[in-house]
Amino acid sequence: MKKVILALGIFSVTFSAKAQRYMGIATGNWAGMSSVYLNPANIADNRDRLVIDLFNFNVGVDNNLGKLNTVGGLNRFVNGNSTNVNDVFTFSNKSNFSLVAPSAELRGPGFMLAINHKHSIGFSTRVRAMNQFNNFNQSLYRTITDANYTSSGNIDLVSQNFNWTGHVWAEAAVTYGVVLLEQGKHQIKAGITLRYLNGIGYLGLKGNNLDLHYTAGKDSVYANNTDIQYSSNLLGTNSSLSNGIGQNNIFDQLVNSKSGSGMGGDIGVVYDYIENPEATSFEMDGKKNVADQTINRYKLRISASVTDLGTINYNSNNNFTVNVKGNGYLTGQGLINNVKNYNDFRSYAAQQGFTVDTGKSKNTLHMPTTLILSADYHAWRNVYVNATYFNNVVNRNNYGNSFYNQITVTPRYDTRRYSVAVPITYSMLSESMKMGLGFRAYGFFVGSDDMLSLISHQYGMNFYVGGFVPFHKKHIKDRDGDHVSDKKDRCPEDMGTWKNHGCPETDNADKSDDGADRDK
Repeated sequence: MKKVILALGIFSVTFSAKAQRYMGIATGNWAGMSSVYLNPANIADNRDRLVIDLFNFNVGVDNNLGKLNTVGGLNRFVNGNSTNVNDVFTFSNKSNFSLVAPSAELRGPGFMLAINHKHSIGFSTRVRAMNQFNNFNQSLYRTITDANYTSSGNIDLVSQNFNWTGHVWAEAAVTYGVVLLEQGKHQIKAGITLRYLNGIGYLGLKGNNLDLHYTAGKDSVYANNTDIQYSSNLLGTNSSLSNGIGQNNIFDQLVNSKSGSGMGGDIGVVYDYIENPEATSFEMDGKKNVADQTINRYKLRISASVTDLGTINYNSNNNFTVNVKGNGYLTGQGLINNVKNYNDFRSYAAQQGFTVDTGKSKNTLHMPTTLILSADYHAWRNVYVNATYFNNVVNRNNYGNSFYNQITVTPRYDTRRYSVAVPITYSMLSESMKMGLGFRAYGFFVGSDDMLSLISHQYGMNFYVGGFVPFHKKHIKDRDGDHVSDKKDRCPEDMGTWKNHGCPETDNADKSDDGADRDK
């Protein structure tokens, strides 16, 4: 049993790493699709008329279990050269902890298109993986991940309402944004994203109560009033329990499994306060106060969104669930001698005083739904300061994943060609400060929302890199400066009036006379 759980732990670190939000990039005004993941309304009245997403990759770790050790120790663990979790963490004194370690995200391909000034659409794809422990007992975690942890003496493992979910899924999404109001100094935008969710694979363990007493040297564990459940679509075969799990087998099952599906999405609204609309607008084609779409007009931007709504439902064809309840003794040798498959485990557990129900059943995994509130202040020229608050709205007792509350302040220098930003975050999970750095040159970017672990021991780390091809909006062409666009100007080289289709009064008069002479 421990071999199986240990293998699952190694799998979770190898294939999944908390996905950050690209705060050093996504808060910018030329961020491409990255800003749409914060709020779908950002797609409307965007500074780009077309963006083609190439790829984005993001990987990270977040927890309050302990501070990360050296990067070398983490690499040894991830690469399989060490199964000692002490290579990864310097443990805190918390009895219960929460951890996302690690989580990963791959975005692309996709695109964003401005149909006109008010309406924009987008399409995006991504694959995500999150391995998450919520309210988990530290002693239990270390017992199943560190073979040497139990050698020092007796251990009592008591935990209630805990959850472990490792999940990998794919997404395809359509986004629509619209400008709802443009009136003087005020602009309001709204957006919505609809996603098709394809569940690839998951491992889940949750318990209402776990009370274990381990006796050193006697190879025995006493479980009192146990009430736990294990569920997965990856271990539905009887041979999996006894044979253990290899990383290659897990990967094959993930790639070939398509047993889950669902729908999800984001909704959002953005309000812009424009301090001096006259200075950033002009007259064109008979219309006054036409907004200059090539620049950022707002002094203050306030936004609110709810992201990652939805669930993935796994059908009962290959989804396996095990419920264990009761009291009794378990020994390592007894498990080795008597348990070859799930039926054997059920019989052996019944002999020891437990009730075990196994079988195929449907299960629902919840997306990491998050409320995001943001304010972006245009301080001076190309300098902006953004403040964003993330708040989890998911019930963590259910199977699924969630983000932890945080507030991030991001000062940035932001232009069409490049941007530099320094996100500074306070994490409610680890109750610690984080700092990152994001750099964009045209459509290519690299950065981190949590990079202090490179120079000191921290509770998390994060890295992202990506690229997109932007086609920026351009000024309306008006060669003769008569406020009639070249598209509609019949005399593009001569200054005229909108009433005369861009031609001078005299030109129209001459043309009228010529026409009259020809009629004669």
